[in-house]
Amino acid sequence: MTQHSSARGNTESGAAGPLAGLKVVEFTGLGPGPHAAMILADLGADVVRIDRPGNAKKSDVTARGRRIVEADLKDPAAIKGVLELLDRADVLIEGFRPGVMERLGLGPDVLLERNPGLVYGRMTGWGQDGPLADRAGHDMGYIARTGMASLIGSADSAPVPPLNLVGDFGGGSMFLVTGILAALFERSSTGRGQVIDAAIVDGTATLATMLWALKDTGMWQDARGRNFLDGSQPSYSYYRTSDGEYLAVAPLEPQFFEELREHLGLPEWTQKGRFDPRKFDEVHQLIADTIAQHPLAHWTEVFDPTDACVAPVWSMEQALDDPQLKARGTYTEVDGVTQPRPAPRFSAHGRLDPRPVSKEAQPIDTVVRGWSVD
Repeated sequence: MTQHSSARGNTESGAAGPLAGLKVVEFTGLGPGPHAAMILADLGADVVRIDRPGNAKKSDVTARGRRIVEADLKDPAAIKGVLELLDRADVLIEGFRPGVMERLGLGPDVLLERNPGLVYGRMTGWGQDGPLADRAGHDMGYIARTGMASLIGSADSAPVPPLNLVGDFGGGSMFLVTGILAALFERSSTGRGQVIDAAIVDGTATLATMLWALKDTGMWQDARGRNFLDGSQPSYSYYRTSDGEYLAVAPLEPQFFEELREHLGLPEWTQKGRFDPRKFDEVHQLIADTIAQHPLAHWTEVFDPTDACVAPVWSMEQALDDPQLKARGTYTEVDGVTQPRPAPRFSAHGRLDPRPVSKEAQPIDTVVRGWSVD
């Protein structure tokens, strides 16, 4: 039986951060699983990715901060090495369809018997049970079935895919990380691990809890382009500038809209009219016509010193030069690749820097020897 100490020191990877000493095994995958492993690595965990021979993704920034070992999971000898590694691990992350790990001899029953303190994180779209559990899927389908896709976009157009930020990462990896950390906290008092069933559909639904609360009170319509956060309200929308760029205008509260109104020279009636659906089009047009008179740089200079809740819509490259983000060092460069820094920040550790992507795989027995069992 593996004994997990509550004391955490730096591992062989030399990582700093609040999770230093935490040993994580990640089975290679796509999207939310690797993203969750990246977050744990960013915060100091010693993450080892198990990849197929010759399949290491050297250019994938979400693979940063962990070591890579290669193993053919169809080879019994390779499985033996993987089991030895998992005997020493605190956390496992896998994103296969339900049943795959069991067929490999790496299911929760086997691993938790060998290592009772293991936190076994399972990342899927549909979850481990239900009629679609063994079906393929992607972010767009997951958020469609939770009702969230139906709310994103304008009333007279098809739903707009919010990249894969709402499902894969918002509803997926972030909830997997939350589940892992919660299970580790519980293990600190019980000494026992458990299985985390992180389904993107569950996490996405939870992200929308506020919308369900608003719907219950009559403040939210179950329809696209009809609500105060979806761009239909004049004081929460995007507006085109004279140079073809866009300005985000979001002064929902009266005092903030008043600053916008004064700087744009809008008539006083717009303060109340912006909440009246009968006046939406007129107020929208007034704001749009005014903003269209000047380029984005002009409006950025006008509104940055104010509390009007107005911001320029930057491209990814433009965001690198944003004064606020530059002051915080939100982005950095590692091995010539621009990328976001780890988040959040901790007073005990200062600003954390991302570690690079591994240049080459290493033998699994090297990691096993380094991960001694207390």
